[in-house]
Amino acid sequence: MDSAFRSNLFDIAQDASQAATAHNDSENYIVQSITIDKLPDKLLLNIAAYLHLSELGKFAQVCKKWRLIAYDSRLWTRVSLRPEYSGLHVYSPEILQALIGIRFGSTLRYIEIPSDLITAPVLHELSNKSPGLRYMTLDFSNAMQLHDFNDLNAFPCNLRSLCICLSEVIFLEGFMRRIYSCLSSLEVLHLIGTFELSSESEEDIYEVINISKIKAHTPNLKVVNLYGITFLDDSHIDLLASNCIHIETLALNFCLRVKGASFKNLIQRCKKLKCLLLHHAGVEDDHMMSVPWEASSIHELDLTSTELSAQCLESILLRMPGFTYLALGYCEFFNDKILEKLIEKGKFNRLHALDISHTHALSENAIYQLIQSHGMNLKGLMIAGKPKLTENFWLNAIPYLRNIKICVLGTANGWFLKMQTRIHVDQIIEFFAQHCPRLERCEIQWDPDTIRFSEKSNKFIDHIRLRCPSLRSFTLSDGEYYEMVKSNFERADRVKVVRTCTNYTTSIVSLLTSYNDLLFN
Repeated sequence: MDSAFRSNLFDIAQDASQAATAHNDSENYIVQSITIDKLPDKLLLNIAAYLHLSELGKFAQVCKKWRLIAYDSRLWTRVSLRPEYSGLHVYSPEILQALIGIRFGSTLRYIEIPSDLITAPVLHELSNKSPGLRYMTLDFSNAMQLHDFNDLNAFPCNLRSLCICLSEVIFLEGFMRRIYSCLSSLEVLHLIGTFELSSESEEDIYEVINISKIKAHTPNLKVVNLYGITFLDDSHIDLLASNCIHIETLALNFCLRVKGASFKNLIQRCKKLKCLLLHHAGVEDDHMMSVPWEASSIHELDLTSTELSAQCLESILLRMPGFTYLALGYCEFFNDKILEKLIEKGKFNRLHALDISHTHALSENAIYQLIQSHGMNLKGLMIAGKPKLTENFWLNAIPYLRNIKICVLGTANGWFLKMQTRIHVDQIIEFFAQHCPRLERCEIQWDPDTIRFSEKSNKFIDHIRLRCPSLRSFTLSDGEYYEMVKSNFERADRVKVVRTCTNYTTSIVSLLTSYNDLLFN
């Protein structure tokens, strides 16, 4: 380096230093003169919108200005008053009445209310002060005794969605009789039962809500979710089908008394029905095979954990017009023959979500041929619980899953199943990074005794983190590899991405067209 160049470089450095000093002086002046208190209210309101409602209470304690912003009704459009679901705890109906008037007001669109706060005055106040209310959850699941509703003469009448969490023994007919006339605007209805709390040995099962009267007042229903209702049977489905002809989505998950005898009438009357969800329902072969499925418009079907025979599965699946969403997890009689016929007849030409986890009658070769022919269209794929699908299978299959968003693979060890080989996970992670840029959710169920990894594993984890920018959930079995992946993502300030199979389960249900309407709790 010659002396002239060194001299010029020194002059440049000196000028830069002087400029930086002047900039710092002006910056210090700016910092001292501008504080968060100087921000306009509109900007503070936008910042506060990112806080949970429970955090707004702390926000309001800072100063009078922040208190006014925290209690702005525009921040209180979605309110949950059920503490067990991260909601606020309101101590009495009288306090809730006051809040509806002074804080929620006309901007309120969504509210969840526990049984101890569901009173006639509260519902009157919601009806009068919140005309924009569209989504309501009434939680009677923990009710020991209902309030007196004899004076109830007003109820929100513009609801689009109503969710009622039923009690095991509290009868709701007295309450429902008062609100039937206000339900004609409903398009989405959730009735959530007590399947998780009940036992099969119970002899007395009470019909705690009258579904036959509900259907008479809700002719505009499009999405009906009857979840885990122990008393629900085919007669109730017949009643719904007789009046609610606009139903597009019907979910009967965990309704064990539904055998399928009502589905013939359902298909004939509800021509718009596109989605039928029967996860762990009690459907039986004879009833299901007698339904004219070829006349239906169903293209989203969930038969997970049903006990239908191979003959029945072949009959109903081949007669349906085709699938965009198909869940057959734990269907032990779904086999290669049925799968080959479905592919041959073009039933999977529009398929974008598939669950064939724990289908032991399906061979490795049949699944690979399916992925080879239709993998490019798939956005969601679940093939967990298949011990023969090891590292080599996935290295060959992943390149065909270029549009995949949700993928669940691997097999957890249990007393009934021991993996004979160990899985080198690094190459699987690398292939996801190379071929699946749209990946959003991935779950790998192999446990620490099965997974092999190396000192270079962090490099492959870096690749999937950088090349799959939409990855929001990466679920692994708790162990050394999980800790490594978690620390890698945390160093990149992506704290909530990596999760354990113990606390989180990945599913393809978010790919249902009516997923947002099916959400509850």
